[in-house]
Amino acid sequence: MPLPKRGDNGGGGVAAKPKMHPYRSHTCHDLTLSDVGKEVRLSGWINRKRDHGQLLFIDLRDHYGITQCVADTQDDSFGLVEATRVESVVCVTGKVVKRTPDTINPNLKTGQVEVRIDKFEVLSAADVVPLQVNADEDSGEDTRLKYRYLDLRRPRLHANIVLRSQVIESIRRRMLAQGFLELHTPILTASSPEGARDFLVPSRLHPGKFYALPQAPQQFKQLIMVSGFDRYFQIAPCFRDEDSRADRSPGEFYQLDLEMCFATQEDVFAAVEPVMAGVFDEFTPPKTKINSPFPRLSFADSMLKYGSDKPDLRIPIEISDVTDTFRDSNFSIFAKAIAEKNAVVRAIPGPDCGSRAFADRMNNWARDEGAAGMGYIIFDGGEGRGPIANALDKKAVLGLRDALGLKDGDAVFFACAEAAAAADLAGKARVRIGHEKGMLAEGFHFCWIVDFPMFEKDSTTGEIGFSHNPFSMPQGGLDALNNSDPLAIKAWQYDLVCNGVELSSGAIRNHLPEVMYRAFEIAGYGREVVDRQFPAMIDAFRYGAPPHGGFAPGIDRIVMLIAGETSIREVILFPMNGKAEDTMMGAPSAVDDKALKELHIKLALPPKAKE
Repeated sequence: MPLPKRGDNGGGGVAAKPKMHPYRSHTCHDLTLSDVGKEVRLSGWINRKRDHGQLLFIDLRDHYGITQCVADTQDDSFGLVEATRVESVVCVTGKVVKRTPDTINPNLKTGQVEVRIDKFEVLSAADVVPLQVNADEDSGEDTRLKYRYLDLRRPRLHANIVLRSQVIESIRRRMLAQGFLELHTPILTASSPEGARDFLVPSRLHPGKFYALPQAPQQFKQLIMVSGFDRYFQIAPCFRDEDSRADRSPGEFYQLDLEMCFATQEDVFAAVEPVMAGVFDEFTPPKTKINSPFPRLSFADSMLKYGSDKPDLRIPIEISDVTDTFRDSNFSIFAKAIAEKNAVVRAIPGPDCGSRAFADRMNNWARDEGAAGMGYIIFDGGEGRGPIANALDKKAVLGLRDALGLKDGDAVFFACAEAAAAADLAGKARVRIGHEKGMLAEGFHFCWIVDFPMFEKDSTTGEIGFSHNPFSMPQGGLDALNNSDPLAIKAWQYDLVCNGVELSSGAIRNHLPEVMYRAFEIAGYGREVVDRQFPAMIDAFRYGAPPHGGFAPGIDRIVMLIAGETSIREVILFPMNGKAEDTMMGAPSAVDDKALKELHIKLALPPKAKE
């Protein structure tokens, strides 16, 4: 027997009035002038209460928005409304009425109407909350993370999490449209030396052995390519036991992990760039600038011009190498460092920085950064001023001014040290000047960093090791590894940077066993190390592996940039604190002796941990 249609009493008589849902007929974002006169039911949290004497107003909030509800002192519900605390969950039934012109709230979609409370039910009463939900004041990280479920009720944070979901959906849609398959790799796997500490999981069935949570699906995604799939992606959880930073959450994070068969570096860029540019364009205001196509910078040029391999291109300042200007010059501090310590000199232009006060601040800042100081020249009256200008001949000073495009009222600052240290200080000075002088251009300024060195020398031991990703294909292949200076070999590695934030690293992979063995040999690892540490991958490469490459931009960092946040914790549902603790759930926590015994684990705690 078919069920009666809505509004049909099944017997041919007058249709029964549809029964209202027990909690809501509308959300707190739905009601407009077209609903005036209707009886409605809303459920949500009391965001605010305002007592106007004869009238009591509450702002009722749910996931979707806010609706104003009002009770009169003559209403039976008035006393209960008055006694109910903010953040209590309530159900309101009443008629929609039009607000008077002077009470319209243009900031709310529901701002032209309100609900006159006829029935008021408390679904869940709230205690006094430990942080203020209806204001964005900072209650401190400890409080916010301990009561994260309250923190997430705040509009800004709530919107960030909604944005995160929408960004992931957009990425997934764009990847599928390009023919990528969404596949999922294991969470319990083997420990692998990939640059950070593993989180280990003891095995009950195999005493003394451990699984590891994946730092990234690196080996699995390469094995997917060896398995004959052409294009793979997933929104992958990654786990690394590392310290917290503003753009990195300790413990776990998510990335768009992708890999492509028979792909060159250009193919990866062609697949990734429209996804990234499209997502940023979709979720930012129409006039927001996105510099697509993304410019490309070699690692060497990026370190020279910006002092960093993740340059903030919003700042229109480029660093220059002026070592030759100071070589054998009368400014003995720099000249001696160049001659005796193989130092270089980097010049950082300072537009509108030509005051002694600003120069002194930069000098003191450089000392706080661990440098001896920061030299400078101030340009004024057609000449340079300061100790460096006094030591150099006038032609050299004016040559610096003209080469750097400076004028009266500007300055130039100098970093003199070994190349890496000079680049680091100059890069930080460039960013500091850009921020202090308000020079940051609007929008999102992406760039690819390419041609990373395959190897680097440890400054302490002198040993050669991998500089970036050990699974990358060296430019020039086996011939380069056998016949070139290792420190001169470039790798098919690339990073994507936006506004000074590294969004991702990627590479064209090393898919040939003999090339992998030789690369690891140069880095000081024998064949037995490769066989032991990466058995599945090196074995798979012996059975026909296609050339392949991939990429893995961080979801958390993407959302952080789009949301305009400076800390990654503001776009993660339940982040850990800076000590890698989940104070809300009490993790990490001790386990009882029975659980340890089942896992065949005996604790050997350091003295402080026993206290």
